[in-house]
Amino acid sequence: MPAYKLNGKPLVYFAGYKNHIGFYATPTGHDHFAEELSVYKQGKGSVQFPINEPMPYELIKRIVTFRVKENEQKSTKK
Repeated sequence: MPAYKLNGKPLVYFAGYKNHIGFYATPTGHDHFAEELSVYKQGKGSVQFPINEPMPYELIKRIVTFRVKENEQKSTKK
């Protein structure tokens, strides 16, 4: 499964399926954006963006930005 990493730690994962794009932002990304993600089908640690609906690119961007900041904070605490 493809992933974006920063400082050796994963930020988000994603995968394409027949009817949706799976997006995995680790628990903190999903928890922080729970209200906005609540309109999408979810699994444990994942959210499904239907392929027949517009992709929420702005939301995805905000989630990735959140994860980058979180990752950078953790790496500076060492």
